Amino acid sequence: MKLKNVMENKKVDGVLITNKYNLRYFTGFTGTTGIALATAKNRYFFTDFRYVQQANTQVVPNGFEVVKVERNALDGVSEYIKKDKIKKLGIEDKDVTIEYLNSLKKRIENVEFINLEDELIKLRMVKSEEEIEKIKSAIRISDIAFTEIQSKIKEGIKENEVAAELEYVMRKNGASDKSFETIVASGYRSAMPHGVASEKKIGKNEFVKMDFGCYNNGYVSDMTRTVFYGDEPTAKHKEIYYTVLEAQKLAISKVKAGMKASDLDKIARDYITEKGYGENFGHGLGHGIGLEIHEAPTVSTKGDIILEENMLITIEPGIYIEGFGGVRIEDDVVVKKDGCEVLNKSFKDELIVIKG
Repeated sequence: MKLKNVMENKKVDGVLITNKYNLRYFTGFTGTTGIALATAKNRYFFTDFRYVQQANTQVVPNGFEVVKVERNALDGVSEYIKKDKIKKLGIEDKDVTIEYLNSLKKRIENVEFINLEDELIKLRMVKSEEEIEKIKSAIRISDIAFTEIQSKIKEGIKENEVAAELEYVMRKNGASDKSFETIVASGYRSAMPHGVASEKKIGKNEFVKMDFGCYNNGYVSDMTRTVFYGDEPTAKHKEIYYTVLEAQKLAISKVKAGMKASDLDKIARDYITEKGYGENFGHGLGHGIGLEIHEAPTVSTKGDIILEENMLITIEPGIYIEGFGGVRIEDDVVVKKDGCEVLNKSFKDELIVIKG
């Protein structure tokens, strides 16, 4: 039904699905090589001999016919485009290369190619209960990792060693992979919003910011916690931490279906600005998660999407001061009719001090 609606909205006779995340969403296929074609009457999934057995198990229950093709799948795809007499074909313009599109045009005459833009991605914004449960499972693994990592943070340990430990714990507890490049940034490096783990050694009396997540059953988790390693945080450390915390809690308290994403961003941004740190919060408040670590909707000053029930977004304000350090606190939340459900259980209500 969703693909039929896309065809009607874009006024096309068929849709070619090439993005691996959209392939998984619409067909159920978890392999690495495949193309799907949906027309008004038929659903085809093209793959080579390596994945035929897997495809029969995964995509047939979702209404797709498996078509075995050679490694150059476009020859087979073009035959079925002609067979179903498609005149207007929707393509994932943000996924296919110019070379790919030119190859299609060489094989198929008298077909108009229509850009689908974000049509397929937007269909993934509202999560089913099954999807939410899968994301909750991934988040539970991340929460375990945060609990266990605190005892590993010592003076002299490298950031990339902390990252490796986080990833190991997540794997040990059922994760299939990390969901993005793990960020562990300490001291002056914590002022880098996306400071992935480096060779820097953790020293005394500095922030340690950890942004990490994992894949479980194909769905991701994404969380950030900032702790202090050393003896006693300074007044400035505390001020920055609690400003971010209050901004995050304020935004969480205001989340509900029907509000504009940019309005949610403004709530946290205005609070941080009032505290004198507006220029130190340079990224958006959050983003959608699901099959990908960053997907629609975008929760930022430019986020024009109206939040709907069962969208799953991150709330992650931050303050970053070059030469001193930075704080980000991030939770994953499910949008509800009159509020939201915070899925992360990891402690954040006080700045955690790990004694050196």
